[in-house]
Amino acid sequence: MSLVTLSAFAVVAFIGIATPGPTVLLALANGSRYGIRRAMPGLAGAVLSDFVLIGAVALGLGALLAASEFWFTVVKWLGAAYLAFLGLQMLRSTGSIGRALDETPAGGRTAGAIFAKSFLVAVTNPKGYLFFSAFLPQFIDPAAPQVEQFALLALVFATIDFLVMLGYATLGSQAVRVLRTSGAVWLDRICGGAMLALAGSLAFYRRATG
Repeated sequence: MSLVTLSAFAVVAFIGIATPGPTVLLALANGSRYGIRRAMPGLAGAVLSDFVLIGAVALGLGALLAASEFWFTVVKWLGAAYLAFLGLQMLRSTGSIGRALDETPAGGRTAGAIFAKSFLVAVTNPKGYLFFSAFLPQFIDPAAPQVEQFALLALVFATIDFLVMLGYATLGSQAVRVLRTSGAVWLDRICGGAMLALAGSLAFYRRATG
């Protein structure tokens, strides 16, 4: 794979990652509620989901969802339900949840919950599988070994994803400092409303046919 091809992939990947979506909203909210250090498990969940999604596409799962109305619908409704659940949690935030979590040791259940949320949001979204199914083959040389190419693209994508999510978590952390005590609550509510909107858009999302 040439440096030009890899650079083009990195640029397009950055644009796609930086565009606000569920994982971006979670990174922003986690940064505001827990600070950058305690938001790190969420970033790890997002990075792991990148490898899972790209690995699944390499194995043909993306093509299966594109071809099967049944499996596409199953994954779509699971993703929409989970986004709606997270959105409602954020809308109901009063700040007490964040304070309670802050009292939990960093290595306890809180880190696992933050990790799981970011990971599950990504892997239950069928758009991710379809996106990678359409996106990755454009940068794969069919005459060269496939596994190495997919692994390299996954590593580049995950690295960019981590840096962008870190930027959003930092933004959330700084926004709360400016907005003082009510900052986390209002940021949670804004992100919660956006999550519900994304859940609605996913519920009405249709698999491309033809």
